Amino acid sequence: MIHTGSCLCGGVRFRIEGELAPIQVCHCTQCRKAQGGAFAAVVPVATRNFHLVSGESMLKGFESSPGKERVFCARCGSPVFSRRTALPEALRVRAGLIDEPLEVGIASHAYTASRCGWWDINDDAPRYADARPP
Repeated sequence: MIHTGSCLCGGVRFRIEGELAPIQVCHCTQCRKAQGGAFAAVVPVATRNFHLVSGESMLKGFESSPGKERVFCARCGSPVFSRRTALPEALRVRAGLIDEPLEVGIASHAYTASRCGWWDINDDAPRYADARPP
């Protein structure tokens, strides 16, 4: 199974090989600020299954906290993925960039204790006040 995706301007294009994991939603302050919205919706992807098709030179990284890099398109600003130095085998690809249809649902909501007050969580996915348990 192959899924494709791109940033807003289309300069960064990628493909993901294999089935997608369910979407993880993070409501922490850093994710909200990085996304400019109520949360970050991410799909965990094994690094070996993520392939850039175009736009590698357009990717820029920002270390938002020690050991965590957020990677985005330098032209349009779309957040593409994040990665941790402690987990080099995994990326967290922004779900909104993956072309539809997606046949996965929401796995869980993390850091709900710091969620914004103007967005209600209206699904039955598990909720965690802090980090999702390993």
